[in-house]
Amino acid sequence: MNHTTETPATLLLVDDEASILSSLRRLLRPTGYTIHTAASGQAGIAILEREPVDLVISDLRMPEMNGAQFLEQVRNRWPATMRILLTGYADVSSTIDAINRGEIFRYVSKPWDDTQLTLTIRDALESSRLRKENARLLALTQAQNEELAGLNVGLERKVAERTAEIEQVNSFLNLANDRLKQNFLVSIKIFSGLMELRGASMVGHSRRVADLARKLAIKLELPARDQQDIFVAALLHDIGKIGFSDKLLAHPVSRMSGEDVGTHRRHPIAGEAALLPLAELKEAARIIRSHHERFDGQGYPDGLQGDFIPLGARILAVANDYDGLQIGTLSDKRLSPEQARAMLVQTRGKRYDPRVLDAFLELIGAPMQEATGEQAVPVADLRPGMVLARDFCGRDGVLLLASDYILDAPLVKHIQDTDRREGGGMSLYVRTDRR
Repeated sequence: MNHTTETPATLLLVDDEASILSSLRRLLRPTGYTIHTAASGQAGIAILEREPVDLVISDLRMPEMNGAQFLEQVRNRWPATMRILLTGYADVSSTIDAINRGEIFRYVSKPWDDTQLTLTIRDALESSRLRKENARLLALTQAQNEELAGLNVGLERKVAERTAEIEQVNSFLNLANDRLKQNFLVSIKIFSGLMELRGASMVGHSRRVADLARKLAIKLELPARDQQDIFVAALLHDIGKIGFSDKLLAHPVSRMSGEDVGTHRRHPIAGEAALLPLAELKEAARIIRSHHERFDGQGYPDGLQGDFIPLGARILAVANDYDGLQIGTLSDKRLSPEQARAMLVQTRGKRYDPRVLDAFLELIGAPMQEATGEQAVPVADLRPGMVLARDFCGRDGVLLLASDYILDAPLVKHIQDTDRREGGGMSLYVRTDRR
């Protein structure tokens, strides 16, 4: 498909604050999108009734018709239109209600990061395009199957030709499906990084915990699907803290008051509730709910004991606490890796599953080996078609691009321009193998 001839996407921005709409228009003006604005949900509905729109960005808190009600109507009447929720309120229940009712693509908090928001919009439009392409290819496959069913058995040559065409179409479908899966994981990584922006000590915490948890799952020889569920749960294990105050986020658990401890202990339940609407994250949600359970049954929120705790949660507990002890989220003092390891050993069989902890100690005790199949490339030498071998994060630790992302020409130019503005010197790790 030649994307250079495609009609620019049409966006609808809905917010009762004129300054927000003006800021969004300025941000999106260079992108070439067709932009419509509305100061209320009713005005947005009126525009949708007369104009085709590819993507809606709506504020949550608006008078008369709030964002949840507006996005629910958009979902019901224009299901192909992508939906993004924009809000500056740390209100978990309202946000979850909007996510459930509007089935939004992404949640973006105010104030937003310009680069991150433009990437989010691009990902939403690309996801919409891939869905439409999948539907088109599926319809094509079904039509060809029906044609094959009506062919005479004796027309072997024609059957062979049609079969070859079907195989080609299926390969296209598989490629499109793989891209959707990759975009889904990238979205999770980006959302995980955005949550960490509210606490300086938390930057990078989820990605480190996810990396440790996945390596531990591999060492324990868990199936590939279980490894993936554990990795996703680790990336999102703190999602239930999205409504915490800045003060509560800054306090280590050992310094919390009784009331704050009670609030903190409810975050695994809130995390599970936030993910349950997505069927793909059902197992990850179960792991998140139980990652603060103790092997001796003294944990929370359900007091599960021993093997009744999901294995993924037992793995996540070890990886999470090991990093948490080092960044100071569990106690006043930040511990060294050796001190953190010793602290884990002290509660072996009480807080942690002995088998899981022993495997973890072997894992972190093994000498680190040089990564193979990757190479550090200066930004000036980047070329379209290169594949990232590691996550690419900004100077503030925010995830910009996930590993396995395939660079294209516009993105290479954007990265090079950014590097020049910031004084140069950046490098990215790209794959040197063919996997």
